[in-house]
Amino acid sequence: MLMRTDPFREMDRIVQQLSGASGTWSKPSVMPMDAYRQGDVYVIAFDLPGVSTEAIDIDVERNMLTVKAERRPTGKSDGVQMELSERPLGVFSRQIMLADTLDTERIEADYDAGVLTLRIPIAERAKPRKITIGGESDRKQISA
Repeated sequence: MLMRTDPFREMDRIVQQLSGASGTWSKPSVMPMDAYRQGDVYVIAFDLPGVSTEAIDIDVERNMLTVKAERRPTGKSDGVQMELSERPLGVFSRQIMLADTLDTERIEADYDAGVLTLRIPIAERAKPRKITIGGESDRKQISA
């Protein structure tokens, strides 16, 4: 139900992790995610530790889901000298092409413990259904 749009995105993510590059608005870093189906709902979970809910932006345009987030450095006061800085800062983004069978009008978003979870229900029209077969007695006779 989910389609990847960029086959080189994972390679970019690995290179950014190894180089320690921070994401910018023009070239954001990739955020890790999991996607799975749970009954009649698709669930997508994004790792965004240390990001406030105000810094997360979720958009859907047609079938393209875009999640952007920004982690800024913590406020430093005078007299504080950074000894080690390994946590990635900057802009993170992920775009996912959603299948037509998902109901993008009813997406639910929750954010807990640094994980953004989106729940996208499967559209009613895409769910399996039984088709009844009418018998001979159900047909009306037309006399000529």
